[in-house]
Order: sequence, then C-alpha cells, then structure tokens
Amino acid sequence: MTRILLIDDSAAMRAHMRAALAGELGPAVEIAETASGFEALRRMHGGAYDAVIIDIQLPDIDGLELIRFIRQSRYHRDVAVVIVSSRSSARERERAFRLGAHAFVAKPFAPETLASAVRRGVASSQLGLRVAT
Repeated sequence: MTRILLIDDSAAMRAHMRAALAGELGPAVEIAETASGFEALRRMHGGAYDAVIIDIQLPDIDGLELIRFIRQSRYHRDVAVVIVSSRSSARERERAFRLGAHAFVAKPFAPETLASAVRRGVASSQLGLRVAT
C-alpha cells in the first residue's frame, strides 16, 4: 500500500488530486490530506508516508520551506516529495529541486501527469535518489 499525504490549502484542489490519484493508482493507495504545512509536519510525525504532495502557497508556511523541514528530519528525509503548484517558473522549479523535490507538476494538470510524478518520486526515493529526471 502506498501512503500519500496531500498538502494544499484548497479543498477543491485536494479533492481533485485525490480523485486523480485514486483513479490512476487504484485501490493500492491510501491518501491523507491537510490544508496546513504545520499540520502536515504533525501528521508525518504520527506515521510514515511514501510520498507527500505539496503546494508552494500555503497559509502558514511556504511549501518550499516545508521541503527543507522534511529533508532535515531523520525520519522523513527520504520521503518522495512532489510539488504541485500554479507558481511554476523556472526559478521556482529550480529551487524546489535544489531543496530536494523529486518532481514538479504545474497546475492545471492531467490526472496521469500527477500519478506519473508520484510513481517516479516513490521509485526514486526507494533507490535513494533525491531528484527524478
């Protein structure tokens, strides 16, 4: 079972991502969600996730800073990180990958694009690679 944590302040976007992942990855996926970066950190301390999907724009902490916290954690530093954001400039992408993201998906996205990014991120993470090609 693949465990995924969705982190986006938009309930509609979380529902869209949940539907996309469930439709593409099937029943072998368990999806949790939160609208807050700090709540995401609390949830991660309560259990391991195979992947986290993070929006850059969050109400309490910048999604890119959230990557920094995740990568500094000895328990979660190897989790697959996928950024999903409407802020998708080359600078934002570069910063995300430099901080340790495995994939970057620009909004709006096709369901198969998100699922593919999660699959690649989880595979890269399991191999000990920080950034997917």
